[in-house]
Amino acid sequence: MNSTIKNIEIIEMGEKSRETSSPWSSTILLVKLTSADGLVGYGEAPTTLMTLPVYESMKEVARIFNGRDFFDVEKNVFDFYRNSFYLPVSMEATSALSAFEIASWDLIGKSLGAPVYKLIGGKVNDSIRAYANGWYDACVTPEDFVEKAKNVRKMGFTAVKFDPFGDNYDSISNSGIENARNILKALRDEFGDSLDLLIEYHGRFSKLAAIKAGMALEEYHPFFYEEPLHPDLDHDLFDLKSYFRVPIALGERVLNKKIFSRFISQKLVDIIQPDITNSGGILEGKKIAAIADGFGIPVAFHNAFGPIQTAATLNVDYTLTNFLIQESFEMFWPDWKKNLLSSGYKLENGYFKLTGDPGIGKVNEKIVDGYKVSGMEPFSDTEPPWVVSGTFRKNL
Repeated sequence: MNSTIKNIEIIEMGEKSRETSSPWSSTILLVKLTSADGLVGYGEAPTTLMTLPVYESMKEVARIFNGRDFFDVEKNVFDFYRNSFYLPVSMEATSALSAFEIASWDLIGKSLGAPVYKLIGGKVNDSIRAYANGWYDACVTPEDFVEKAKNVRKMGFTAVKFDPFGDNYDSISNSGIENARNILKALRDEFGDSLDLLIEYHGRFSKLAAIKAGMALEEYHPFFYEEPLHPDLDHDLFDLKSYFRVPIALGERVLNKKIFSRFISQKLVDIIQPDITNSGGILEGKKIAAIADGFGIPVAFHNAFGPIQTAATLNVDYTLTNFLIQESFEMFWPDWKKNLLSSGYKLENGYFKLTGDPGIGKVNEKIVDGYKVSGMEPFSDTEPPWVVSGTFRKNL
């Protein structure tokens, strides 16, 4: 067996139109690593209005990984860490590196004929509870949310995440608070406690607005509040916890285990949400989860891009004793993204299961070839790319 990486291809995929369920991932970036023996491994990097910067960063990571042994995951990652001066604070660099790390594990699994989870601790969880995201495009009123949530419930999901705050940003108006309350009340009236409600703040508020919004929604017992503050105000998280009885979750913008350890040890967060496509990949995800486990904190990985990310994340989920719940956009993706992986995992009745394929699964090369694009993702001047389409509006 020759485990040398002999060829590296960086691929941008997407469509010309803006994706409605997750506009931030209208394009996705893949790395395809080919070994000297002809094995192929895929990894994925997030974009979110930084497609071309991440693409260029992937070229820099390639200079480290080219010609390396793909089994030497720790060494190869650390060599890029050593060379990348701004890595701990550059999401472009960490995203690029994560894609190569994931692709390395895909190669390792394929070379050994085993799914990744069997190589990083083995199965703890037989199935993975999912929560739906991306389901509420064009929802503004309570009635909008209830009607679309009925379809999600029929799909078998027992938990949904959504952003009820319309176009409020930094501050929040009284009408904005009232509309958010009415949305949660309508969902509780319709579904009772059969549907967990996960509240997405999108890191949009200053401290006072976050406190007002959080206290106003508590009576509807949300499952958690995600990113209630602007990410550069994270020092105020501890203060928020003195006002809230609802757990605070965050992590998609935290870039490695060392930074996570600060959030965890300083008790700034109740639930962590690392994203393995920007925080270092599969092995780093395991390490982050282990740090959290030492403090009794559960893990709910952020997962808002493509199916290679999902497959890689699920392989980590399978091995965790402190797994909580898994984000899922799958049912609301465009067809090209749904069909990008021809095997690897299944989502049925609100639960994920891995299929046991070697590595992280099999990529449909025809889809890859048919949806190659170049350039930045589509842009809208009416709403930011980080919201589900048609939701950044006032309730008139």
